[in-house]
Amino acid sequence: MLRPRLASLAVLAAVAVASPTVSAQQSTPAIDPAQKEAIEQVVRDYIRAHPEIVVEALDAYQAKKDEEERAGQTKTLTSRAEEIFRSASSPVIGNAQGDVTLVEFFDYQCGYCKRAQPDLERLIKADGGLKVVLKEFPILGPASVTAARASLAAQKQGKYLDFHTKMMGLKGQLTDQVIYDTAQQVGLDLDKLKQDMNDPSVVAELRANMDLAEALGVQGTPAFVINDQIIPGAVGFDALKSQIDKDRAG
Repeated sequence: MLRPRLASLAVLAAVAVASPTVSAQQSTPAIDPAQKEAIEQVVRDYIRAHPEIVVEALDAYQAKKDEEERAGQTKTLTSRAEEIFRSASSPVIGNAQGDVTLVEFFDYQCGYCKRAQPDLERLIKADGGLKVVLKEFPILGPASVTAARASLAAQKQGKYLDFHTKMMGLKGQLTDQVIYDTAQQVGLDLDKLKQDMNDPSVVAELRANMDLAEALGVQGTPAFVINDQIIPGAVGFDALKSQIDKDRAG
């Protein structure tokens, strides 16, 4: 019996305090300070006696926010599917004509991305129908940006996959010198690479990826997209394969 009473008091207080002019216009009795204090005390006492309602309220709020986020993601996955799954400027590995597409947002300084790399390689080797789209998403500092630009520039020399694989296998802190040394190790023309790193198409790809990530609610790396599912984190081979199999099954 107390909860409906509490709700009524709270609503009355909110209307009176937040909209005194409207209340006055509608001839609703104003709440004087003593009444307001009494209502606040009732609320405090009830919450102390039933703290679980705070948890319930927070859970309900989070569930609402999650639902709104999922709705926004679903809308973006549909309206921007061409950019996400079929962009001509995003590197592709595996079967470019595959029947299932996996998209990865990654950063070369991300330890979890490097942990996920063997899983991707294993998936590609085991599944001849898998197309993997790589979205450079350099969010971990200036060296990440340099690495992403160099990687996209390497694509212009036909050595994206060589450079990408080598970079993903590196350990330790990433620096510009390490990036350029790695480029030379895979046979890239360093002068051309540095020139191509400033190509408008490279800059445009990074901006597009940042914009897509924001629209999809991707805030960390790695993040995978398979059809209408966004999978954050290095979830492992089995989890990715399971989602691929579900997508293929329709």
